[in-house]
Amino acid sequence: MDNDLSLIWKDFFTQLQHPDTIWQLLALAIALGLAKVIEGFVRERVAAHAMPNLGFAKKIGRGSLKRVIFPIAALVFVAGMRWLIKPVVHTPILSLALPLLGSMAIIRLVFYILRHSFSQAQWLANFELIFSAIAWSVVALHILGILPEMIEFLDSITLPIGKNPLSVWQILQGLVTVAATLLIALWLSNTFEARLNSATDMDTSLRMVLIRILRAVLAILAILIALPLVGINLTTLSVFGGALGVGLGFGLQKIASNYVSGFIILLDHSIRLGNIISVGDDRGQVTRITTRFTVLRSLTGIEAIVPNEQLISSVVRNESYTDRQVRVALPVQVGYDSDLELAMRLLAESADAQPRVMKTPAADVFVKEFADSGINLELGFWIADPENGFGKLRSDINLAIWHAFKQNGIQIPYPQREIRILGEKNG
Repeated sequence: MDNDLSLIWKDFFTQLQHPDTIWQLLALAIALGLAKVIEGFVRERVAAHAMPNLGFAKKIGRGSLKRVIFPIAALVFVAGMRWLIKPVVHTPILSLALPLLGSMAIIRLVFYILRHSFSQAQWLANFELIFSAIAWSVVALHILGILPEMIEFLDSITLPIGKNPLSVWQILQGLVTVAATLLIALWLSNTFEARLNSATDMDTSLRMVLIRILRAVLAILAILIALPLVGINLTTLSVFGGALGVGLGFGLQKIASNYVSGFIILLDHSIRLGNIISVGDDRGQVTRITTRFTVLRSLTGIEAIVPNEQLISSVVRNESYTDRQVRVALPVQVGYDSDLELAMRLLAESADAQPRVMKTPAADVFVKEFADSGINLELGFWIADPENGFGKLRSDINLAIWHAFKQNGIQIPYPQREIRILGEKNG
């Protein structure tokens, strides 16, 4: 078959100047144009009868139909054109187009299924066009009979890696095999992840740790299995292992420390999703925990990406670690001439009037100190929703205190200075 295809390829070049070539190209253009019309019609029909509640299998079927309708329709039309003009025209171009269109349909279908099987692998969706083009080019070269010569050329180029030199072809084989085994490992990890996510009685942090460990283990196993399959001795890569160790010891120690800290955080449950924590100047709700960093979202919408090492090596104030109840202190100063008991009662009532303030434990007021300008009081109250912040609540309570003090004649002092002139000299 390869010899026949080689003859087809040679015959194609020899007949470029022949009128038969023009008829073939015209027939090919008509077939591709009709296939494009059919594709547009099918896509419109599928979009018009879209059903969001379809099952996974039916959804895959409808989506794959849109992907392969063009090459399949083109294949049918090209085969029909070839059958029509073959009695009067040589058809090497159409004969070459048939396997190319068939391989295009198969490659599109395979990559469509892969993309939906690994829906969380965004890199596969982003590089689908590149991967499909590479796969189709390899198939096209094989059909044209050029691939064996390219393989022989690549196999003749060797690279001195370790004691056993590797050829470029071996390296490419290794990359393809590793990619294939990684896809299988990714599929297995997705399957296990779905099972772990269905275990609602298991702690969320523990599930995340198991999923990440499982992915890492499966990826390493995929590489260890794939490389020997193509004849690459793993001892050849020992020099890279030593270089990697040196890199981790010097340049990558911070990154390695963050990854280790991430696993510690996920295992000891000191920080969970939804916790309100403060680290240095950053305060917010934990919205994401990865093996390298943790994301804090503040009430202003700003997200702080905190390295996990910082969460391990510094003091973290967790406002919802074991209990979501938080006490808020509000300082207030009143004048020395004010009714102190009345002022303390008004402070407590102003806090109790707010719906976010808890009734138990009740708000309390303390006399902190006798200052220069007045008496310093502290209003303390408890809330159960620290994720909503304190700014508006403080403002509402301060406004209520101001109105209550104004109605009851409680003075809020301000600093006063008295200057006395003891003597004056006349000029």
